[in-house]
Amino acid sequence: MPDGPVELHLRIRVKPGGAAALRAFLVEAMPFYTAPGGISIDLLQDQADPERFIERVRYVDTPTFEADQQRVESDPTMKGYLARWRALLAEPPVVEIYRPIDE
Repeated sequence: MPDGPVELHLRIRVKPGGAAALRAFLVEAMPFYTAPGGISIDLLQDQADPERFIERVRYVDTPTFEADQQRVESDPTMKGYLARWRALLAEPPVVEIYRPIDE
């Protein structure tokens, strides 16, 4: 597996009227999400549909991405945050993983 940057895109739709709740949740959760270092997160809102978003999680390298995936699977605090995040969603997220193409 390549050892370059990794981007995780979470395509989501919040429940009706839930955009502000999603933003408030992310403000609270962001310090925990990014605490290991090498992780940045931003939120993109669909201008044609204000309840659709992409959460873009950027990892500096593959080991950072893999370590965070382990945290998702095993850390109780992370599991709590993810349960709260899922409760904001109107449907399951679409998860996409991207890596740069080597030139």
